Amino acid sequence: MQTVSFTAMKQGTQADYMLLDRYEQQHVTTLPDRILDTLARLGEGLGGYQIDRLQHSLQAATRAENDGADEEWVVAALIHDIGDDLAPMNHSALAAALIKPYVREEVHWVVEHHGLFQMAYYAHHLGQNPNGRAHYKDHPFYKSCLKFCERWDQASFDPAYPTQSLEYFSPLVRRIFSREPFPESDREAL
Repeated sequence: MQTVSFTAMKQGTQADYMLLDRYEQQHVTTLPDRILDTLARLGEGLGGYQIDRLQHSLQAATRAENDGADEEWVVAALIHDIGDDLAPMNHSALAAALIKPYVREEVHWVVEHHGLFQMAYYAHHLGQNPNGRAHYKDHPFYKSCLKFCERWDQASFDPAYPTQSLEYFSPLVRRIFSREPFPESDREAL
């Protein structure tokens, strides 16, 4: 494998950065594979629920699809907890950062805030504030996040619910995460 000539970034040449750009572009093409691998490993993580985190994610995506949600929402439901293993204290932010370039702002915002909104269902049992989401009550995506949490996230812990497999959702993950990322200015308009 060819490598750059520098040991500090400020010493890099145009040829160095063109080489790195080529490697980066190749790396980006395998993003869907890494996402699917990470989702598959959610089945090995956090315990205590009646179903594992992978089944929860698949069930949330299945519920979104059954509700007639578009592809961006279905993928958002599928990956919303992908950060549970690596970022348990801010898993929503990790998932939101992953999906941000590939979906409209509303979907990104909901993924980013779903952890806070979910606290309405359980925080009072732990002596925490269940009403943190009230801070966003006037936000244009507030109702979308309420729907996401109520219909797809908090309800998706049912071992009897007929749930699609990761293989079923694989083409959708590949489609969303293989498309050209939205430029920041275009995302705001969506």
